[in-house]
Amino acid sequence: MSYTLLKGSFVIRYSDLPRQGPQPDGDTVKFRPDTPALVDTLPRTSGQGADLNARGVSVRLEAIDALETHFASAHQEPTGANAARDALLAMLGFTNVVFFADQPNKVQSADQDSIRGHVLTNGIDANGRLIGFVFPGDTSPVDGAAIFLDDTLVDQSANARLLRDGLVYPAFYASLPASLRQHLSGISTAARAANTGIWAESTADPNGAATIPDLATLETLAIWPKLFRRLVPYFATGATDFDGLDAWLRADPVNRDDELLLLATAERSNMHDVIKASGTQIQLTAWPEDFVISPDPAPPGAPTGPQPAAAGNVLIIAALPDPLGTDRGHETVTLLNVSAAAVPLDGWGLVDAAGGRYELAGSLAAGDVLRVTLSGALSLGNAGDTITLIEAKGTLVDQVTYKADRVKPGRTVYFGR
Repeated sequence: MSYTLLKGSFVIRYSDLPRQGPQPDGDTVKFRPDTPALVDTLPRTSGQGADLNARGVSVRLEAIDALETHFASAHQEPTGANAARDALLAMLGFTNVVFFADQPNKVQSADQDSIRGHVLTNGIDANGRLIGFVFPGDTSPVDGAAIFLDDTLVDQSANARLLRDGLVYPAFYASLPASLRQHLSGISTAARAANTGIWAESTADPNGAATIPDLATLETLAIWPKLFRRLVPYFATGATDFDGLDAWLRADPVNRDDELLLLATAERSNMHDVIKASGTQIQLTAWPEDFVISPDPAPPGAPTGPQPAAAGNVLIIAALPDPLGTDRGHETVTLLNVSAAAVPLDGWGLVDAAGGRYELAGSLAAGDVLRVTLSGALSLGNAGDTITLIEAKGTLVDQVTYKADRVKPGRTVYFGR
């Protein structure tokens, strides 16, 4: 499955407002994209747009769930929760990170307040966060490129490394391709078999029930974080045992009783179906990698597909990916200047999904069309491709995508915008 590449910087501290800065944990980190407009082009399965501002947007790491350092004024077993957080920050390249003593989730100082990195994302979650795999440093493909994420590449992500080290639980949502889920499931299962990290302390799972009489006890335990996030508000109702948990979950099928797909039986079920609870004892009856969680449904009428990028002054209006005869040296891309003034193209470039680039030059007059015959590293794929127009500073100007079914020998693909 293709993911969208977003280049930018991970941010853990606001130098002007450190006490109001981000609160990184083991599966969430703030990210400031180089091209914010790309964020709005992502799918939004739950109908929620990105919670993006000038300081960035939070990234929720796909496929993993770390012990909570903070959730509704509560936390999970702090040693394991902090270990995942500290490991993630180190993987991204942050060093000498110190947290405030009186605000233990806010960064007081670090060698770097922000650091270069990139995210491979396939959408926005119900809380307005990017869902994705995170990587340190820069990468060669152009910002916004469609990247095919395979097992080899996913193994380089911080997500997979945290799973491998046993620092996080798996949490597989329907947004994750099945092949990647199976691969990451094997990584997590191996970590559990090795009894590494949190697995040495894990409880309330198929290996045995946990006795949890109150919130104070819950905060000392390593249990699947999604179960923890259900129990905190349950205890807040005044409950002193789990005899009413099943009914409480079922009362809210969106925010409590998540829809699941049990992989062993391919049966649609819900959160209450994998929880066994009575008195003060509770446990999961299936390992987290044995079911897939459905994202929160979108409200009626809310858009869930990608939103079109804000258009720049120059648009990509057409492409010829499969010319008659030889493709190389005969493929074309057509540009239109929609502004009322000439646009200088020196330093601009056209880039394909693989990162191949064709340099532009000269000027495009107001209202004029320029048909560019491609050469060099840029080659349009007949099985579909993404074409990105970037200006001299690397900012995205326009981007279009076509699929294989639109490619015909000698026929121009018109993007009709």
